[in-house]
Amino acid sequence: MLKVENVGFGYTSKEVLNNISFTANKGNYIAIVGESGCGKSTLLEIIYGLLHIEKGSVYWNNIKLRGPKFQLIPGEPFMKYLPQDFDLMPYITVEENIGKHLSYLDENRSRRISELLEVVDMTEFLKTKVVNLSGGQKQRVAIAKVLAKEPEVLLLDEPFSHIDNFRKNKLRRSLFKYLKSKNILCVVATHDTTDALSFADEIIVLKNAEIVAKGTPQEIYNNPVSGYVASFFNEINEISSTILNPNTSEEILLRYPNQIKIAKKSEFKATVVKSYFKGVCYLIEADLQGKSIYFEHSKSLSENEKVYLNIK
Repeated sequence: MLKVENVGFGYTSKEVLNNISFTANKGNYIAIVGESGCGKSTLLEIIYGLLHIEKGSVYWNNIKLRGPKFQLIPGEPFMKYLPQDFDLMPYITVEENIGKHLSYLDENRSRRISELLEVVDMTEFLKTKVVNLSGGQKQRVAIAKVLAKEPEVLLLDEPFSHIDNFRKNKLRRSLFKYLKSKNILCVVATHDTTDALSFADEIIVLKNAEIVAKGTPQEIYNNPVSGYVASFFNEINEISSTILNPNTSEEILLRYPNQIKIAKKSEFKATVVKSYFKGVCYLIEADLQGKSIYFEHSKSLSENEKVYLNIK
């Protein structure tokens, strides 16, 4: 089990992380999300042992990890960390990049390389030099490389940022299925909430150096604690409760566009501003009492069209 306990860190006197705590078990997938600069990458580097911390501790199976000041080579041997720069050797082949992490005496070496390239859908590039690959292809090779010596813990920083959407979904399914089958704990820092919602066991949301939300994807999505948290997963409407009932004390209600429907008649009359095609539906932007509101509808609506809305 990985245990991060009351971790605090700052590159200067200002803390990048403050009082960060969570636990994760083997085979789990933990997604860390948050705005740029909130400390996602820093947290991965602390867990791996690249940054020394004065506040808090990191444990693996109840053994305290001592950090870079106590290691000849920073980083824990049972962990693998993939930063955003890939760290590949450009003038050797894909096969050689992965193979240099495997013993030449291992009789299963070639089979292991082939297995990993199949996971990341790069089999046909076995003999290709890395310098001749695209950014997305390099990223897939980098993922295979950190899996070469099967780690107990895998730390990934924006692992799909350079990969085309049409290939990304297949890669995610293949990779996370593989990690589950091997019982590898995976902690991912990501801006792509599809990674988190569809595959994560737990989501951790960071803001202003602290954890502002933590829970299963269903808990975080269905019961967001703030507009900031909800905004990672969809457009979000922040509606004052006084719009629904002028006699109540003001409270901000959070509603996703799919939670607001057109009604035949209601007390909420809005004016359509614009329709955005989303594939399975249209996202409609409308003006409600001087404020923008977003809802989903099966058809495009005309600009300045008047509609009644059902807001629960």
